[in-house]
Amino acid sequence: MSGPSSVIAIVPAAGQSSRFGSAKLLASIDGICLIDRTIGCLLDAGLERIVVVAGRRDALDAARLVHDARVSVVVNVEPSRGMFSSIQTGVAAENGNAYLVLPADMPFVRAVTVGAVLDHARAADSVVVPVFRGRRGHPILVPVGLRAHMLAADPSSTLKDVLLASAAPQIEIDVDDPGITRDVDVPNDLIADPPE
Repeated sequence: MSGPSSVIAIVPAAGQSSRFGSAKLLASIDGICLIDRTIGCLLDAGLERIVVVAGRRDALDAARLVHDARVSVVVNVEPSRGMFSSIQTGVAAENGNAYLVLPADMPFVRAVTVGAVLDHARAADSVVVPVFRGRRGHPILVPVGLRAHMLAADPSSTLKDVLLASAAPQIEIDVDDPGITRDVDVPNDLIADPPE
């Protein structure tokens, strides 16, 4: 049975942020930088091994939580290949019993949601996906049995396509968390509580 301590969190953070402008992941949301909110959510859920995948080693130095002892930063040398290449970089960097993927630009996910996904980590052969009002989101739990499949996939693929191609069983869990579908693309997305 896997628990939070044996699950590796992978936080892809190497995107170019072309629609947002510079330093998206260091932008402030209620006084906390975006990537610190994302990492903080994972730490609050009890994860002890978090791999942040950046485009440059110093790109996120201004963020407080990238210096936490439970967090390591690795570099995707070719982030232009897409987000999945960053996921591959993170998976290659650490061995665990499962991988929990949460993109860095999703700072509104709640720790209780991460915990709910982790509660299903014991289904060792299944992908676990949270769902809010019929929409699938992140974080996604990937069993360790798919590690080799993920590392062998085309880096320009998407996580969704790679998981579908694996034919691994998928478990969907309903959560009361709109944050699982909210990423930050433009400055207006930083509003913590947008109108319904």
